[in-house]
Amino acid sequence: MNNVLITGARGQLGSELKTITSNNTSFYFTNKDELNITNIKSIEEYVIENEIKTIINCAAYTAVDTAEKEKNLSNLINNIAVENLAKISKERNLKLVHISTDYVFDGNNYIPYNENDITNPKSQYGKTKLEGENAIININPYNSIIIRTSWVYSTYGNNFVKTMCRLSKEKDKLGVICDQIGTPTYAKDLALVILKIIPLIENRKVEIYNYTNEGVASWYDFSKAIFERINSDIIVEPIQTSQYKTLAKRPYYSVLNKTKIKTKFNLSIPYWKDSLKECLNKI
Repeated sequence: MNNVLITGARGQLGSELKTITSNNTSFYFTNKDELNITNIKSIEEYVIENEIKTIINCAAYTAVDTAEKEKNLSNLINNIAVENLAKISKERNLKLVHISTDYVFDGNNYIPYNENDITNPKSQYGKTKLEGENAIININPYNSIIIRTSWVYSTYGNNFVKTMCRLSKEKDKLGVICDQIGTPTYAKDLALVILKIIPLIENRKVEIYNYTNEGVASWYDFSKAIFERINSDIIVEPIQTSQYKTLAKRPYYSVLNKTKIKTKFNLSIPYWKDSLKECLNKI
């Protein structure tokens, strides 16, 4: 791979990509201070100057509850900036890998979501991420894909795993939601998959793929697995979503079917508890 631009380099996925490719000078890692992706001219100048051939867009507004109040900003980052990247990718004939979310679904399913299932986001975050997806699809730069993922964590940034580790030292008892079901995803695993499939991407229309680790869990299950691994004796009580009020609505069920990406790129995906163990060993 030659001259790959990664946006959102300070985030969990961007940080994992940076660690994995630390000895490769063909990767260009940028954050909002170094490249303003909401300005299409800035993107174009950066792409031309550095002879970029591929863009991995890890940049996103991911504060789900805050997005309900900062609607313009979340739309700017999750939709308008993505549209800019798609336009430049088409004009310059670049590969584009864009990261999206399970929150584009309403969570009313009872079997894992396929890529072509009807979307119906219930939060501002989910709506802006879907609008970003649609912007790419409508512009249709060749050799571009959208990867939907969920419940991302890593050794970097702020995430559920690190929060639980911190709370295990601060509290004796904790209530964790048990009626939201999904799949935890180790950002390192996703990063490795992206790097593996980029050379194999070849399509004339935008393709959507689902990727998470294997398995299913509730947030309660997830927290219990964390505490067991770090040998914490904190008491965890299962609570309902209705007992924990948030500004944004979350999907009750957002498990993603990964058959398409596994078949297309011949992938073997790690079980979520195995990846959690690896991450906690590093933390």
